[in-house]
Amino acid sequence: MLAMDQGVVEEWLSEFKTLPDSAVVTYAASLGDKGSLIPALYKVIRENYSDLLEPVCHQLFEFYRSGVPQLQRFTLQFLPELLWSLLSVSAARDPHTSGCIEALLLGIYNLEIVDKDGQSKVLSFTVPSLSKPSVYHEPSAIGSIALTEGALANHGLSRVVYSGPHLQRETFTAQNRFEVLTFLLLCYNAALSYMTTISLQSLCQLSSRVCICGYPRQQMRRYKGISSRMTVTSEFLVQLISGIHYALCNGEVELGSKALDDVLYRAQLELFPEALLVGNAIKSSLRGAALKSNNKEGGRSIQVEITPTSSRISRNAVTSLSIRGHRWKRHDSQEVSVDNDPALGGVAIPDISVTGVCSNRLANGDSLRPRPDGRTHIDAGDVPGVSSEVSLDPRSHDSGARSQEVRRQKSVRRMVENEGSGSASTGRSQY
Repeated sequence: MLAMDQGVVEEWLSEFKTLPDSAVVTYAASLGDKGSLIPALYKVIRENYSDLLEPVCHQLFEFYRSGVPQLQRFTLQFLPELLWSLLSVSAARDPHTSGCIEALLLGIYNLEIVDKDGQSKVLSFTVPSLSKPSVYHEPSAIGSIALTEGALANHGLSRVVYSGPHLQRETFTAQNRFEVLTFLLLCYNAALSYMTTISLQSLCQLSSRVCICGYPRQQMRRYKGISSRMTVTSEFLVQLISGIHYALCNGEVELGSKALDDVLYRAQLELFPEALLVGNAIKSSLRGAALKSNNKEGGRSIQVEITPTSSRISRNAVTSLSIRGHRWKRHDSQEVSVDNDPALGGVAIPDISVTGVCSNRLANGDSLRPRPDGRTHIDAGDVPGVSSEVSLDPRSHDSGARSQEVRRQKSVRRMVENEGSGSASTGRSQY
């Protein structure tokens, strides 16, 4: 460790001790302006035998115990590096060098599991309903959900999952180590939007190292650190994946992608279904997405699908209008087939247009001529039974217009039949 970095850390240790209580909030807001302090503290944490490690851990705990949100977030940003230091020392079976780190982590854990009154906290999490969109899923991408009686009964109901109360811990053991570390990662993920870039990078490095150490992938990653395998749990990996997801969407594309692959690699070896489910879901959602790799200092976010605001109705949707139109089409096709079938005594009937198109010829050679008032006039020699004026209003294309068209075609058919039988004069007197 350089002498300059050591001087920065020593100055930081001394100024907080002499700070009055009224100036703590102002001091907390000014910590972000000290650009050389955070890298120097990371160097102290990484050197397990540093003389400054114990006073640094003690001061970080004082920050967290103060209750000031800025100071608590300042301590949380070092959590991934603190976890790696603890796990690496445990894997090397040299627990005497990590006593101050264990005390710091246990202190944060014991503070977080109780409320201001000292009572155990019970955390609640709402599981999203599949029928409603959320940041985790899109109903349109799942497909249609069967409207069974059970689905209708559960529609709109939210399932709440509770965590806690958690027990106080005084020391780390093989049984409670990952229970404590998983809860600490949960607290870290709750403040991800406040974490610095170096903290997100440390989280990705922690995830890769924990998952590949002692396995063949360690040689592929060319990591020459600890070669002992570390025990992990499925819940611990799920919390790592949640943090990696945020890092992927906020500038750490390369490190985040490697970390996600390494966690899925370890989850496959351990057969952890929860970690595999969450990890593969995030990997599928990010496939082909334009991740922000350059703008690391921009707004913090996670990419999700948004429900479209405009309603989309299928063209094949069955409505009352489509049923009525289908009924008329079938009726018209049956009438025309009977009239044009010679086997049934029918005669081919010419089509008569009522859409207002000029110069349409009728059966007797007359034509339809438009009038200035928007109607069409039929000349002398009109087809018997046909009105002398036909409206050009587009609203005429309804069921009434279709029924009139059918009656006109029947009238023309009767006229043609009478003329073909040789009794044209009798037919004209009849009409």
